[in-house]
Amino acid sequence: MTPTPVSGNSTRSRMLWGAVCLAAFGLGCRQDMHDQPRFEPFQKNAFFADGRSARPLVEGTVARGELREDDHLYRGMVLGAPAETLPVPVTRDLLHRGRERYDIYCSPCHDRVGTGKGMVVQRGLRRAASLHEQRLRDAPPGYLFDVITNGFGAMASYAAQVPAEDRWAIIAYVRALQLSQHASLGDVPDDEREALGEAGS
Repeated sequence: MTPTPVSGNSTRSRMLWGAVCLAAFGLGCRQDMHDQPRFEPFQKNAFFADGRSARPLVEGTVARGELREDDHLYRGMVLGAPAETLPVPVTRDLLHRGRERYDIYCSPCHDRVGTGKGMVVQRGLRRAASLHEQRLRDAPPGYLFDVITNGFGAMASYAAQVPAEDRWAIIAYVRALQLSQHASLGDVPDDEREALGEAGS
């Protein structure tokens, strides 16, 4: 019996079909990360005595970027006492940032100039402290940092909403607000006094 000759087109079709099947088989067998052996969250694991698959952090572990060694910057303390200075240089940019953060987080209670008559107070909530009270003007920056961080009286903690650097920016701006309400002509630079005189006349 003589074999029937196979056309070139048929051979190519079979080779192409075979290549497609091989490729499909290869793709179906690959193992991605989602296929690898792993534990689901909170899944039991008999290997450990406590039966947990997720292991607790080793005592003293600190996440990358979360080390808070600088007491002045992160706690407002210097040698165990409230810091008398800011841990960052006071610049125009810092004051702009402080004003922005103050207007967002502080002005609803303390109002834009810090008198304690913010919008929520006008709507019936307990009156906030005026930032111009002598005790707050005399308070060291570290005390203000502690109040923003941990809260005081009716004021809640803002540690979760406001990063430490922004808390210091707010404090710098609060000092500027306090100065603005209690400044004298002697506090104005000589070259600016003439402009003030012209504005007042």
